[in-house]
Amino acid sequence: MSEQQYSSGVSAGTLRGEADVAEADRLAPVLHHVRQAIGSIVLGQDSVIEQVLVTILSGGHALLMGAPGLGKTLLVNTASQVLGLEATRIQFTPDLMPSDITGAEILDQDADGRRAFRFLPGPIFGQLVLADEINRASPRTQSALLQAMAERRVTQGGKDYALPRPFHVLATQNPIEQEGTYPLPEAQLDRFMLQISLGFPNRDAERQMLLQTTGATTPTVSALMNAESLLAAQHLVRRLPVGDQIVDAILTLTRALRPEDPSASPEAREAVSYGPGPRAAQALMIATRARALLDGRLAPSLDDVVALASPVLSHRIGLGFGARAAGTDSEALIRKQAQALL
Repeated sequence: MSEQQYSSGVSAGTLRGEADVAEADRLAPVLHHVRQAIGSIVLGQDSVIEQVLVTILSGGHALLMGAPGLGKTLLVNTASQVLGLEATRIQFTPDLMPSDITGAEILDQDADGRRAFRFLPGPIFGQLVLADEINRASPRTQSALLQAMAERRVTQGGKDYALPRPFHVLATQNPIEQEGTYPLPEAQLDRFMLQISLGFPNRDAERQMLLQTTGATTPTVSALMNAESLLAAQHLVRRLPVGDQIVDAILTLTRALRPEDPSASPEAREAVSYGPGPRAAQALMIATRARALLDGRLAPSLDDVVALASPVLSHRIGLGFGARAAGTDSEALIRKQAQALL
């Protein structure tokens, strides 16, 4: 790839010469093998795997939506193995307490009888944290994740404790209509870079799944990256240049979904009660860079914006009562606005 190909109309990102171009070229086959390795275990979910990797390369968190049994937990566990990250798991239940997530101070006594409080870290202190069935816990417990996701640290007993790097939360959520679920608050939803929907696999993928998972042995994967190489890839993502056309497209799309904005679309003014904020535009801009790098490109295109519009924005807009009663689909609304960019 030539850096000069992407030098015209660049608005953001600064590649540091041929070294970064060479690094991107070196990463491309590695990321391709990472995607293949995860796909060999999690069958029939290629677009979901791509979106999870985009989230991690962007340094963000993802919310995995889908019915039980679609492989959400398997996806997170496989990704942690392939990326070489330390994985922890939090099983959310109605009786889970905030300290069960962040950790707690315990009173220790040494051999001389001296007592002192010692912080015992909770499962949030992992590099890839699986928050399983997050909406089965109470809103109070769900909010315990908020500071960790936003600031990458937790506060206990007046002291701050830094979380590991990299740090990503991949939360799974069952459909809200199911028994024993609580809706996530808007502030917490906004901390998830992508909301990723899992559907049922096609017939061929499900057939392969039956053969692969019901035998005497199950396939395994090896680590293709580690924490250090992943952090280097995340830094490279933020140095990728973004052209003026892409920046303008992201602004046009996000502002078109805000009903109070003068440039809002007629559909958004009628259906949307609150639209995506600036954090949504920031997330979309970083995610398009990550998708470009995942595909072996040095700069994002409009296709990246369109492909990621719904995963980035769907959980950041709220439909009015009338729109919900009429069966309006927020993802369909976003896709229509995104397609208008092409």
